[in-house]
Amino acid sequence: MPSNPYPLGALPARFRRQRLLIVGCGDIGLRVARLLGGASRAGGRLRLLALTSSGERVPVLRAAGVLPLRGDLDEPASLARLGGLAQRVLHLAPPPAEGAGPAAWWLDPRSTALARALRRRSPPAALVYASTTGVYGDCQGAWVTETRPLRPVTARAQRRANAERAMRHLGRGAVRVSILRVPGIYAGDRPGGTPRARLAQGLPTLRAEDDVFTNHIHADDLARACLLALWRGRAQRAYNIADASAMKLGEYLDFAADLYGLPRPPRMARARLQERLTPARMGFLGESRRLVTRRMEQELRLRLRWPTVREGLQRG
Repeated sequence: MPSNPYPLGALPARFRRQRLLIVGCGDIGLRVARLLGGASRAGGRLRLLALTSSGERVPVLRAAGVLPLRGDLDEPASLARLGGLAQRVLHLAPPPAEGAGPAAWWLDPRSTALARALRRRSPPAALVYASTTGVYGDCQGAWVTETRPLRPVTARAQRRANAERAMRHLGRGAVRVSILRVPGIYAGDRPGGTPRARLAQGLPTLRAEDDVFTNHIHADDLARACLLALWRGRAQRAYNIADASAMKLGEYLDFAADLYGLPRPPRMARARLQERLTPARMGFLGESRRLVTRRMEQELRLRLRWPTVREGLQRG
C-alpha cells in the first residue's frame, strides 16, 4: 500500500489544489508570486512551485510562498519529475547565451528539454512562454500584429524563435500554449530597470533622422499579463504585451534624462555611433517597430496600471 493513500489523481477535483510551476523564477516570477498572495499560501487554492538550479535562491523563493524544486534546464536528467507535476506552467527562462553550441547557436536547448520533460506522464493543461518582440526583426517602424511572419535578426532573437517553435510543438497535444512577445521591461525597483545608469554614462544615441521606435512594458503589468494568459490565453496564440507609448528611443531617453536631472544623451549618425557602442547595444538600435496590442486588450482583458512609460517612470 502506498504511503500516501490519496495520490493527487485519486482525489475528487474539488479537493485538489491546482499547481502552478514557474520555470525561470527571477524578477517577473517573484512579481507573479506576490500577485497571487494568499492563493499560493498554505490552504490556498493554488500551490506555487518554481524550478531552480541555485541553492541561494531557495530561501528567496520560500519567503515568497513558493516551493523550490531543484533542477537545471541545462541538465535534462534533472527535470524528470516535472512531468505531471503541475496543471499550469509559466516558462520565463531565457535561452543560453551560446545556444546549443557553436554548431547550433540558434537553438534553445533549454526549452526543448523542458518540453520533453513535461510530456512525460500527464502534460499540463496550460503553458505560457515569455518570448521577445525581437522575433519580428526590423519592421522599419511599421505597426506589427502577432500574425506578422517572424524574421529574427540577432542571435538572441533567433534562439527565442526556436523556443517558440518548441512550445508550439508541445501545444499540438493537449497543452494550451500561449506565447507572450515582450519588449523592453522596466520598473524602478527592477535591477537595471530604468535608463538612469545608461544616461549617467553619457552614452550617445541615434540622431532624429536615424532614430527607431521602441516598445515598453512595466514589470508589474507583465506579471499580470502572465497570470491572465495562464487562464485566458487561447491555444497556439501569440500576444504582443506592450504599453501605449510608441516613442522613439531618443524621445524616451530625453524624457528620462529630464526626469532624473541628467544631461540628455548626445545624438549621432548611425555610422558614427557604431564606432562608440558595442555590437550588442547597436543590435537594439537596428530594429524599429510599433506593437498592436488588440489581442492583449480584448482576449486577455488586461488593463494596464502603467499605460505609458512616462507614467511608469514618473511614479517610480
